[in-house]
Amino acid sequence: MAAGPFLIQDINDAVSGELDVRVEEQDGSVQQFKMNTASIPYLTRPGRVRYKLAAGKPTEWGHHLRGPLFGTGEFSWGISNGWSLYGGAIGGGDYNALSLGLGRDLMLLGALSFDVTQSRARLPQDGVKSGGSYRLSYSKNFDEYDSQVTFAGYRFSQEDFMSMGEYLDARYEGDRNGKSKEMYTLSFNKQFRDLGLSAYLNYSHQTYWDRAANDRYNLMLSRYFDLGEFKNLSLSLSAYRNRYNARNDDGMYLSLSVPWGSSGTLSYNTTIDRNDNTHRVGYYDRVNEHDNYQLSAGAGRSGATLSGYYSHEGDMAQVNANASYQAGRYSAVGLAAQGGMTLTAEGGALHRIATPGGTRLLLDTDGVADVPVRGYGSTVATNRFGQAVVTDVNSYYRNKASIDLNALGDKVEATRSVVQATLTEGAIGYRRFAVIAGEKAMAIIKLADGSEPPFGATVMNARKQETGIVNDGGSVYLSGINPGEAMTVHWNGAAQCEVHLPAPLPADMLMNNLLLPCRPVGAGGQEIPPTR
Repeated sequence: MAAGPFLIQDINDAVSGELDVRVEEQDGSVQQFKMNTASIPYLTRPGRVRYKLAAGKPTEWGHHLRGPLFGTGEFSWGISNGWSLYGGAIGGGDYNALSLGLGRDLMLLGALSFDVTQSRARLPQDGVKSGGSYRLSYSKNFDEYDSQVTFAGYRFSQEDFMSMGEYLDARYEGDRNGKSKEMYTLSFNKQFRDLGLSAYLNYSHQTYWDRAANDRYNLMLSRYFDLGEFKNLSLSLSAYRNRYNARNDDGMYLSLSVPWGSSGTLSYNTTIDRNDNTHRVGYYDRVNEHDNYQLSAGAGRSGATLSGYYSHEGDMAQVNANASYQAGRYSAVGLAAQGGMTLTAEGGALHRIATPGGTRLLLDTDGVADVPVRGYGSTVATNRFGQAVVTDVNSYYRNKASIDLNALGDKVEATRSVVQATLTEGAIGYRRFAVIAGEKAMAIIKLADGSEPPFGATVMNARKQETGIVNDGGSVYLSGINPGEAMTVHWNGAAQCEVHLPAPLPADMLMNNLLLPCRPVGAGGQEIPPTR
C-alpha cells in the first residue's frame, strides 16, 4: 500500500483475540506487528455517535396495553480509540430513569465498562421512590488457552431503585417483592480442539433487599462427530443448579441431532428436572430456501405432546404457523406475520424484518420488477417499482448483495449483478444494479448511405442503458428491447443515429435478423415494419 495512514474496515466484529498484521509498502519494505482485540462493551469508533429512539406503550403478560405512553433513547459516542461515552433515558407517566457510563479498551487486559442509572417513580401507595444502580462489566480473551471470559459483571442497586418493569408491577399489581440488591455474573467458555468439544460455564449470584439470595450454576458441553456413514452429528448436554432458600433445584437437558437426507435433521432430546422427565423426537426439513417446517412428538409425566410449525420467508414478511397439543390439557394453533416498511428519498419497499430499526440495504434494479436479489440469506423479489430491501446485512462490515442470475427471467439481463456496502449500525444503504428488461433479437443496422456503423459502436436505449455492441457487417445482438422503442447508436463519443423497433415485435427475432435503418439523430422518423 501507499505510504501514510491507512484504515482496515472489513474485519468482522466477531473477530477477536490477537491479530498478526503484515503491511507491505510500495517501496518493498515490510512491517509486522501484533494487535489485540476484545469484545468491548459499548465501544464506538472515534468521533462517531450511535443512537436509538423509541416510543410506545407497555404490555402485560396477556399482551394487553398497560401503563402510560413512554419514550426511550440511548446513545454511544466514541471519544477516542480507547474511550466511549454512552447513556440513555426512559420516561413515561410517573416514572423516569437516566443512565450514563464509560467504556474503555484495555488492550492486552481486555475491555471494561462502568455505568450509573438513576430512577425516580411515584407510586399511589408509597409516594416517591428514588434510587441508583451501579454496574461494572469486563471482557477478556485468552487465545493461548482457547478460552474466553465472555462477560464478568457486578451490579449494585439501592433499595428504592426500580426498573420500568418493576415500576409497572408495583403500580398496577401492588407487587414489589424481589427488590434486587447485588448481582455477580461470570461466563467462561473453552474449546478442546483435539476432542472437538466446546464447554461453557456460567455462574450468577443475586441478593435482594427483601428475600434470600439466589445462586445459579449452568454447564453446557457440545460436540460434533461422525458415526459410521452419519456425518456431523451434534450432541449437547446442559445441566443447571438453582439454589434458593437453602434448597436446590437441579435439572438436565440432553440432545442429539442427526443430519438426514439432503436437507433434513432428525433429533432427540430429553429433559429431567424436579417436576418432570420428558422425551421428545423431531424432524426438521427445508422445503426450499424460503420454506421450512418441523414436526415433533414427546411424552412425559404430564402426558403425550404433539407440535409442529411451518415458516415461510416471503418478500414482504416472515410468516409462521404453528400448532401444539398435550393430551388432556390443551391444544393451540397460532399464526404470525412479521414485516416492515422502509421509505427513503431513493424509494422504498415492504420487506421481512430482522431486528426492528436494524441495518438495511435498499436495492434498485432500474425499475424492473420481480428481479431476485439477496444479501446473505434467501432471495427477495423486487416490487413493481424495481426495489427491494434486504435486512440480513452486518454493521461495520463490507456486505455484498447480488442478483440471483440462475433465477433471472428470460427477458431480463443484468450487466451489473453484484454491489457492496459498508454501513454503520442502524443505517439504510442504497445501491443500484444495472438491469434491462425486454425481448432479445439479432439485427443488422444500416446507415442512410447503405454502410454500417463502425465495429464496437454501442446501442443505447432511452434510459442510457447499453443494449448491444455492433460487430462486423453491422450485426448486433440486442437485449432488453421493447415494441416501438427508439434507440441511439453511439461512436466517437456521441450519438450518431437512431433506430426504431417495429411494433409488434416478430416472434422469431433470434433466428432471423431484423434489418434496422439508422437515421441521423434529429432526423425523426416513423416506426417501420421489420425487413428480413
